[in-house]
Amino acid sequence: MNLTGMLDQSRQSISELLEARDARERTMLAVAALVGTLGLAYILLIDPALTGRDQLNKDLPVQRQQVAQMQQLSKETAELSGKSAAPLITMSKVDIETDLARNGLKAQSVILTGDYAKVQLAAVSFGSTLNWLDELQKSARISVIEANIVALAQPDTVNATFTLHQPRNE
Repeated sequence: MNLTGMLDQSRQSISELLEARDARERTMLAVAALVGTLGLAYILLIDPALTGRDQLNKDLPVQRQQVAQMQQLSKETAELSGKSAAPLITMSKVDIETDLARNGLKAQSVILTGDYAKVQLAAVSFGSTLNWLDELQKSARISVIEANIVALAQPDTVNATFTLHQPRNE
């Protein structure tokens, strides 16, 4: 059966149903159908639109703030991209020994070979050693390639040997 035939049959069934009712019942059925249609239209069309509009009104100030922050960050990035990084100071035996002394440490030996340095420390504070390594990493981008740390009987005291590496400026 095709769609037109099904619609005609449905209309006929509805007409027969309504003819069997008196005028008051037909009016009540028409009002109920109208209320049902309006309720369905509200649920399917109007309520989602109103809810979406309210949600967008709540989100809009936050999104505007995010756009402003992104524009500020973009501006800062553009300013910073024009500046070149400060050249790194090449590590030297004197600089390493000076940094050690600033942290209250004394090296047994410091041996430099190209971009690498081997530093031996005896009976030094572990906390001061970590501070010294942290400063080296932050200030001169010197990293620890190899570490050999032996704890001594006295608290916070270690013997340590470090192999340090500083990448070349490029």
